[in-house]
Amino acid sequence: MISIRTAKAVSATAMISRPDPRLEHGGDLTTARQLFPEAPQPFIDLSTGINPDSYPLPPLGQDVFARLPDPAAQWRLSAIAAQAYGAPSAAHVVCAPGSQILLPLVAALAPAGRAVILGPTYSEHAQAAAHAGHAVLDAREVDKLRGADLAIVVNPNNPDGRIIGKEELLELCNELNPHGGLLVVDEAFMDVGPPEASLAGETEHGNIVVLRSFGKFFGLPGLRLGFALAAPPLIAKLKRAIGPWGVSGPAIAIAERALADAAWIEATRVRLLRAAENFDRSVKSAGLEVAGGTSLFRLVRARDAHQIFQHLGANGIIVRPFREEPTWLRFAIPSESDWHRVDSVLAAVGQRLRKAAG
Repeated sequence: MISIRTAKAVSATAMISRPDPRLEHGGDLTTARQLFPEAPQPFIDLSTGINPDSYPLPPLGQDVFARLPDPAAQWRLSAIAAQAYGAPSAAHVVCAPGSQILLPLVAALAPAGRAVILGPTYSEHAQAAAHAGHAVLDAREVDKLRGADLAIVVNPNNPDGRIIGKEELLELCNELNPHGGLLVVDEAFMDVGPPEASLAGETEHGNIVVLRSFGKFFGLPGLRLGFALAAPPLIAKLKRAIGPWGVSGPAIAIAERALADAAWIEATRVRLLRAAENFDRSVKSAGLEVAGGTSLFRLVRARDAHQIFQHLGANGIIVRPFREEPTWLRFAIPSESDWHRVDSVLAAVGQRLRKAAG
């Protein structure tokens, strides 16, 4: 009996240690190493939409690690975030350990019913809505979201960078309001989007929740920090759901400085835009189509997307494939230090495509 239990335990451990080798999300280098064990190291990870040149970390005192986060510091961060994102006040902001944590909590703000998501988009929204008890439907037009109990729009959209204008979203908000529908707008990439499209300043409507991600634009996803912007009654519910000390002391200290650093923010927007334009030229030179994106990522469409993914991976460059859209690949914008290697591999891709064409 002892040997049988041991064998079962070993088998279970083996199963846990061998995940299915699929890139379901960006940044999964463990799976990338399984897929491409012979690839040159280190990998250049272009499978995310994260700024490759992160905000410079300030020196941190021992106290931010040795003490529980100060509620006053978290309120101060809420005030700084409100100013940075354009929310009415700190009372309209809740801080959370990453915007991902907020998805099911926000979905639960609407009574279980019909959740309609403007797609194709980030798949975790559908999972979060289903977890909150909603029947989840996919829509390809904003008009199809009218009548939903929970309407979800990612703006700018991931992965194609689609922008829905503020007036169209406010019209949708007004359509939802009479029957208690909630509009959730995920603005994780709005730091590099058109500021006039943001709904951060419109949360007094009472049935709008705006999500913002800190880690993507500031290049610090490991910090795990995000924000929800909404009317104070909704913010109070989210704070109760998160509980005390939801955000770490180091995260508060770093984000306070970063969100208030207007000079770095503006310079970074300009730099990312130029880098994206350079990347577009290399992609087009390789004979590939840029189908959309933001200055943090580009969506590339190619008939031979799977072969291109394999060629890039074999050369140590990881991009994001899409099983549901087999002609799509999403590329993060490479850092300046990685640019030459990425450009060389893209040029080789172009040569392969031209040779195959004849």
